[in-house]
Amino acid sequence: MSNDIANIKKFLDHCSVEVTPGGSKKIEDFRTLLRPGTTVFVTFLPGSDFNDTVATVKRLAAEGMKPVPHFAARSIPSLKFFEENLKILQGEAKVEEALLIGGGVTNPVGDFSDSMQVLRTDLFQKYGIKKLGVAGHPEGSPDIKPEEVTKALLAKNAYAKEHGIDMYITTQFIFEAEPVIEWDKRIRAEGNTLPIHIGIPGLATLKTLINHATACGVGPSMRVLTRQTGSIAKLLLSNGAKQPNKLVRDLANYQANDPACGINQVHLYPLGGMTKSAKWLYAVLDGNYKLDDEEGFELTVEI
Repeated sequence: MSNDIANIKKFLDHCSVEVTPGGSKKIEDFRTLLRPGTTVFVTFLPGSDFNDTVATVKRLAAEGMKPVPHFAARSIPSLKFFEENLKILQGEAKVEEALLIGGGVTNPVGDFSDSMQVLRTDLFQKYGIKKLGVAGHPEGSPDIKPEEVTKALLAKNAYAKEHGIDMYITTQFIFEAEPVIEWDKRIRAEGNTLPIHIGIPGLATLKTLINHATACGVGPSMRVLTRQTGSIAKLLLSNGAKQPNKLVRDLANYQANDPACGINQVHLYPLGGMTKSAKWLYAVLDGNYKLDDEEGFELTVEI
């Protein structure tokens, strides 16, 4: 039991969170919710204005957080646009980490159709990006065939090794440990050596999720969520409010007991429920829970 407690603490240490530019407008000051230096990913949703992402990144930096902007390859209008915004982010917010994804649109809006094309510009390195996340798909991708997903992941592994960039995989949120464990072992066998930041859902009710989607733009945000093959259905069925305690305990023990485990960090998706999600995270990190074999663990404080 004591090992489980230590495993959970280690697993959630350095957990990152995510915010949309629209959702950030509802937060008066991130310092009231998050601890100093928290890594906060800032989305770039299809059809949105990247200037909003840049503004949110700059605000997070000013409030003592470590912002990580998203770049969605198929939503980048041009090479010039990409370079100009990298220059702004590095110069005005000292950004050193970014997330690169393909992006949830069917037809590219500009020069790039996939993330490898963006990588091969080498502009991330030119503008001081020292750490880079790329997308991983434990449940498969609705846009890419399985063999193409494998090919793309191995290409990113090769690029990271060749260029000496600190690259990792970030996944969308999942609900069960076993499929993730199987996926980690499979991609490891296929040749993946990139560490995995596994996505977990925050504590957003269905009402909060809908309000969040409305604030962000119903079409873009819900389209991103519904492109996940199974997670959105589970989120809706659970009303989105269940704490991911069993998932965290199971994955924490997998990380602790398998020396070859590729999962080394957690990425929390508040889904509009930032206040409760942050309170849950810090309650667990501070040890305010008791272990429960059925639910994983149970908080001993109100959130």
